[in-house]
Amino acid sequence: MRLRITRDPVQAASFAVFATFFLSGFNFASWASRLPAVRDGLELSAGQIGLLLLVGSVGSLVALPLSGTIIEHLRARRTVLYSALLNAGGLSLAAVGVAAGSVVLAGVGLVVYGVGTGVWDAAMNVEGAVVEQRLGKTVMPRYHAGFSLGTVAAAGVAAVAAWLHVPVVVHLPVVLALSSVAVVLSIRAYLTDAAEPSSTPDVGTPDEAPVGAGRARRALAAWLEPRTLLIGLVVLAAALTEGSANDWVSLAVVDGFETPHAVGAVALGVFLASMTTMRWFGTALLDRYGRVFVLRLCAVLALVGLALFGLAPTIWLAVIGIIAWGAGAALGFPVGMSAAADDPLRAAARVSVVSTIGYSAFLAGPPLLGLLAQHVGYRHALLVILVPVALGIFVAGAAAPLRRPEPADEATVPVDRP
Repeated sequence: MRLRITRDPVQAASFAVFATFFLSGFNFASWASRLPAVRDGLELSAGQIGLLLLVGSVGSLVALPLSGTIIEHLRARRTVLYSALLNAGGLSLAAVGVAAGSVVLAGVGLVVYGVGTGVWDAAMNVEGAVVEQRLGKTVMPRYHAGFSLGTVAAAGVAAVAAWLHVPVVVHLPVVLALSSVAVVLSIRAYLTDAAEPSSTPDVGTPDEAPVGAGRARRALAAWLEPRTLLIGLVVLAAALTEGSANDWVSLAVVDGFETPHAVGAVALGVFLASMTTMRWFGTALLDRYGRVFVLRLCAVLALVGLALFGLAPTIWLAVIGIIAWGAGAALGFPVGMSAAADDPLRAAARVSVVSTIGYSAFLAGPPLLGLLAQHVGYRHALLVILVPVALGIFVAGAAAPLRRPEPADEATVPVDRP
């Protein structure tokens, strides 16, 4: 009797999506972790390095509105491949610019990197949503936890490279080449129909034109859909909540409590650990209680955590606030992506819209908070994030799963209620 080993293609695709999220985070943190060396190599001030990073964000924002059409044309597998190569190539070019002392060359590299990053992000979220639907359970937050794990791994590699005084122009091209090979191997397990049209249209919306004629129309129409825009606001609030911590928690702890730099770094680590843990284990909450309840629970956690961090008289209370803040910031982005992709026919266009709205927070948030911090301090400046977080509570109902028409005499499937 011959032993036959079967392989579940959906489980394989799920692992592949996790891997590509991990690799995206790895590439991002490989660059971000070497920023002190980048600053020194280009002889930039703190303000100038901030403007340089802004260039990369602009590249992402320019590319994201086009990502839906690109994904529908190339499908998720090829889109991830090409955009990941742009991501790695752009960062490698930026590293060459650092070695040459050329701010212009580094900036061009970051624009290319930003374009690749934005489209990569949208494509792997579309694939992740398809796999999640095939599995019949919530897994998207775990994919985003994979991104966080990738950043941790890259930070460790970068720390060793910096300790060994490995130049950025050597470190980045080597690790990015290895990452690109891993992307090529991972996407082989992607589902081939990740961006193909669904046979079931949304309830209450007209049928679309044929795929070839309808791509541009769907991309534009997604910007006019109230549900998609409200999901974008949910993701915007989550992105501001997460991004503000990534950018300012370390400085806020160091300046607000007059602690050593190492304590600020630990504070950021606590936030990231809390967020990653919630993303990994929050899937059970989502499956049991539904998207809307969990999104509102997370918003409340973020509100409490932010307020406690901004107003706490001692560092220990502030750390408790950071833990609640990290847990509250964890699920808005991945759940928003799942909600945007509920209908596979329109998934690419809607994920493109939601991603664009969310990434605008990463573009506008850091400089605006920095300007405010000059007047009221970092901790008090972060309290302004309470406003979009509170707004997220009221618009969370938009993330409820779409209702599908049921066959006659069939029981309806329970869905979230706003």
